[in-house]
Amino acid sequence: MFDEIEILKSFLRESRLRFTPQRQTILEVFLNYEGHAEVEDLFLIIRDIDPTIGIATVYRTMNILVECGLARENILSKGQKTFETLYHQSHHDHLICTRCNKIVEFEHPLIEKYQLEVCHIHGFSLQQHKMDIYGVCRECQK
Repeated sequence: MFDEIEILKSFLRESRLRFTPQRQTILEVFLNYEGHAEVEDLFLIIRDIDPTIGIATVYRTMNILVECGLARENILSKGQKTFETLYHQSHHDHLICTRCNKIVEFEHPLIEKYQLEVCHIHGFSLQQHKMDIYGVCRECQK
């Protein structure tokens, strides 16, 4: 977690923003959260740790974490947002259920191979990609 704190501190310094205890608490709660986090779920945990932190501060801080590369924002089928950690995480894509919002992470070597081929054909230098496939999960199909 030390690296993530240093990344955030450096980003905030470059952006002329302050590293506050509130931002550190939000970062720590986010990094310890299992799976894909909604801001409201993070806020419930954070409120128990520091009741002075408002939900608007959590939203702003999560946007900062996305900007500095520590988090990725995922948009679910009904416009809901979740966040997941990026630092020290292997690349993966998502299957997102449009009924229950379940997220399944997956990786497939052919997807990785074909996206490189497509980039090469079009003279495009790939920096990153994100694939979200929307559908209905097995449980919701029953």
